[in-house]
Amino acid sequence: MSENQTPASPASNPASTASTASQPAPNTIGGPQFGGGLAKRGAAVVKPKNMRGTLRRLFDMTAGQRRELIPVFALSGLGAGSAVLSPLLVGLVISTIATGDPITTILMVLAAVYLVDWLVNFSQQYLMAAAGQHIVLHLRVSLFHALEALPLRFFDRHQHGELMSRLTNDVDNISETISDSFADLMVYVFTILGTLACMIWLSVPLTLVSLVPVALVFILAKVITTRTRPLYAKQQQVLGRLDGQVEESVSGLSMVKAYGRERAMIEEFEQANDELCETGTKAQTLSGFLMPLSNAINNFGFLMVAVVSGLMAVHGQADVGVITSFLLYVRQFSRPFTDIANIYNTLQTAVAGAERMFEIMDEPTEPADAPNAIPASNPRGHIVFDHVTFGYDEAHEVIHDISLDIPAGARVAFVGQTGSGKTTMVNLLARFYDVSGGRILLDGHDLRNYKLADLRRAFGTVLQDPSLFESTVAANIAYGKPDATREEIQAAARAAGADGFIGRLEHGYDTVLEGSGAALSQGERQLLTIARALLADAPIAILDEATSSVDTVTEQSIRRAMMRMTAGRTSIVIAHRLSTIRDSDLIVVIDHGHILEQGSHAELMARHGTYARMVADQSV
Repeated sequence: MSENQTPASPASNPASTASTASQPAPNTIGGPQFGGGLAKRGAAVVKPKNMRGTLRRLFDMTAGQRRELIPVFALSGLGAGSAVLSPLLVGLVISTIATGDPITTILMVLAAVYLVDWLVNFSQQYLMAAAGQHIVLHLRVSLFHALEALPLRFFDRHQHGELMSRLTNDVDNISETISDSFADLMVYVFTILGTLACMIWLSVPLTLVSLVPVALVFILAKVITTRTRPLYAKQQQVLGRLDGQVEESVSGLSMVKAYGRERAMIEEFEQANDELCETGTKAQTLSGFLMPLSNAINNFGFLMVAVVSGLMAVHGQADVGVITSFLLYVRQFSRPFTDIANIYNTLQTAVAGAERMFEIMDEPTEPADAPNAIPASNPRGHIVFDHVTFGYDEAHEVIHDISLDIPAGARVAFVGQTGSGKTTMVNLLARFYDVSGGRILLDGHDLRNYKLADLRRAFGTVLQDPSLFESTVAANIAYGKPDATREEIQAAARAAGADGFIGRLEHGYDTVLEGSGAALSQGERQLLTIARALLADAPIAILDEATSSVDTVTEQSIRRAMMRMTAGRTSIVIAHRLSTIRDSDLIVVIDHGHILEQGSHAELMARHGTYARMVADQSV
């Protein structure tokens, strides 16, 4: 709109969430490939505020999609079973060879286990990908519906880029965690439990020895993550600033070039980028110690088990087959713990994204219709502002006790300096905001007593900044009346004076407006929105600075279109160019939320007051 009374409020930077990647580890002998769907080493981890509560809420939200996870859960058990069984079979093969018995049958069973393991892993990944995408589809649709239901007050307080980040990046993080990590996590848990049971069954002393390096890895991970968490938090903050700077640079590139600020913009970018590089290097270098040290501890533990098992074999307490199986189990047992720690980091980032998503879904929506709400199907257009006060926040009142009577069918103009409250009054009329005090009546009924959807359809609106969508010219004109025929669309375009330039486009009315019509001039885009409002044929017309961005010739064309659009209906025009509103039935002069004067052009000029001075200033 032409002015925004919303007080500037600090909006958080777009939170750039960490990506995840699959990082397979080397195959364990006789076991599955561990490491799928782990967080990329060095990826920033965002710690959630309430992990348990958020996970519970995610679980409740996906109740309708849980049935798809049942086969994934079953396959995880089968995959873990094959991983647990294969080392035992390998040991049996060794024992059989040592005794000189035939091994053909055991080898065939082992080969069958490996084949089943491959089929299970393939099927599990396929089903998990499908189930994960269905869950994320539900989450994304729920979030988008929540955004649609929010009042304009919410969008005034948040950057659009930050909201887009929640709808895309945060939900994508949840998607990657569900699709890549959930199935692996189930396999790891089943594998650890099954492997531990087999190890205890084979040898309790060797099991106790093998648990020592596992405990050491846990302690190491705790120490390193404690030191890296603040570094990753700082990395996220710097990355958010960098993303915001890039967004501003791209959206305001023409202004940057106009003022020759390219060098300064590059220097600011390089400074933020260097800070990000330095912070990321420290965090990733420190976190990079975890995997090599874990491997060293695991290898030392493997050596301890090998020595102890060798001594047991020398004293006849274990045969070579048992020792072989146990050593394979030791390798298989220690690896998933590191992978689970990485998955936990990925899960923290996903849950933090879910919290940001739920913050939007928990915002108060637009007020619901009253139980006895009445329809506004064909209003006459008699509007009354009855002692209306309003502020975008409690501390700053923008409209001060305004009373105004607008007869049905009248052409009314609001004039005044920028920030005087003109657009705010229009916002209140369309119930983008509700009044803080007083009331606004339409045909004798408080606006809050109407059904909101009906009330909004009663207004045909043309704003100062034209809003077009990446669709065809015809679809943009028919936005308020999707079932309009091509003849009706063309008639509206001719009435708005847009038919001429539309005919010069490559595909005419079927031309797709890329970049919201960036290839069109400001005046051409405005003419399309005029055509849209004419086609919608709403009972009440609102034109907010509709001619402020066009040349005088186009202004005359728009003015003629405005006269056709406002004929026979209540219309409210906000204008700085006073020449466009001289023929209005009522001109209302607003200043700092107060009505200073009202009357026709002739009456206000005869008073020699504020309006007369404004006209004189524009005539100079």
